Amino acid sequence: MRKHSLHYIVLLSLTIAATACRKDVAIFENEDIPLDTAAQNGFAGFYLLNEGNMGSNKSTLDYYDYAAGKFQRNIYAAINPTVPKELGDVGNDIAIYGNKLYAVINASNKVEVMDARTAKRIGQINIPNCRYIKFNKGFAYITSYAGPIEINPNYSQKGYVAKVDTATLTVVDKCIVGFQPDNLEIINGKIYVANSGGYMGAGNTDKYERTVSVIDLVTFKEEKRIDVAYNLHHIKADKRGDLWVTSRGDYKQLPSRLYFIDKDQQKVTDTLPIAVSNYYLDGDSLYVYSTEWSYVTYSNVISYGIVNTRTREIVSRSFITDGTDKEIEIPYGIMVHPATKDIYVTDAGNYVSPGILYCFSKEGKKKWSVRTGDIPAHFALLPK
Repeated sequence: MRKHSLHYIVLLSLTIAATACRKDVAIFENEDIPLDTAAQNGFAGFYLLNEGNMGSNKSTLDYYDYAAGKFQRNIYAAINPTVPKELGDVGNDIAIYGNKLYAVINASNKVEVMDARTAKRIGQINIPNCRYIKFNKGFAYITSYAGPIEINPNYSQKGYVAKVDTATLTVVDKCIVGFQPDNLEIINGKIYVANSGGYMGAGNTDKYERTVSVIDLVTFKEEKRIDVAYNLHHIKADKRGDLWVTSRGDYKQLPSRLYFIDKDQQKVTDTLPIAVSNYYLDGDSLYVYSTEWSYVTYSNVISYGIVNTRTREIVSRSFITDGTDKEIEIPYGIMVHPATKDIYVTDAGNYVSPGILYCFSKEGKKKWSVRTGDIPAHFALLPK
């Protein structure tokens, strides 16, 4: 199962059970691992946020230095030794805006803010059950489930988008959206929010949300909803301003799918028959992977692919071409370098042990792999 499948709480019980069976628990130490140097092409390197097992306070931060050819594990703890509980519990998103690095720490109910160059702690933004972050004109916009982590078909607390002043790190406004809002996109003066209803729909498909909330940036009010599909997760705009939305499905009869929202019609006009757990957009190419869990078969179906966002066609069913995709147990994070086109894919493995980061060439051939923290998931490229 992927950690996002039932929004943490079910996985927590599995994690506890699995941990109880282990004789020892990995202790993350700060460590520098030599790799090949890489062409910088305008970037100094990238951060990798490891989610960590829920309830274990084991989210960690890694960094790959392109010029030095060095992968640094667990840098936050080493750079910020006096911070209680270190980075926190369940790292869910990471991004750079201006000179600050923002790490969304879901179960710790905070966004950790660091200096983008040094990863030195600046402060934190307190937001309950926070999920994803985007930026626009000096403000950060962060989705929040608002209520506790709880699978409950009668969950009554709607989520919201918090508006945060990035100069003062204070919440200045909130906009109520649907239940359990996940990823968001900002384009053409609007914020688009993928509502999931994941806490409510786990035992009853009809309880899932199935809409994208549309928020006007100026008024910061929800204007309308766009009907899409059950249990939405990611949303991203392509170069033309059209939106690509992923649905997790219901893990039973309704499969995960990729949906296209036409920016002018403001509605779904196309559905692609491809399962999507996560994706990364590079130019017109949407690199996709899926770890699709089924409660019918009690197994995962893992797949990879590339979608051309201009033609809206599936142009490849695998971007890993040398057979080394078989080494990856649970693909969990993805990034494509905008200049070199190297493809980075993370492997969460068994969710309770250190994961692995893989680097593939643009031709899809493995270049190297390296051990990470638990459940490596989210990337942030650092400009040079």
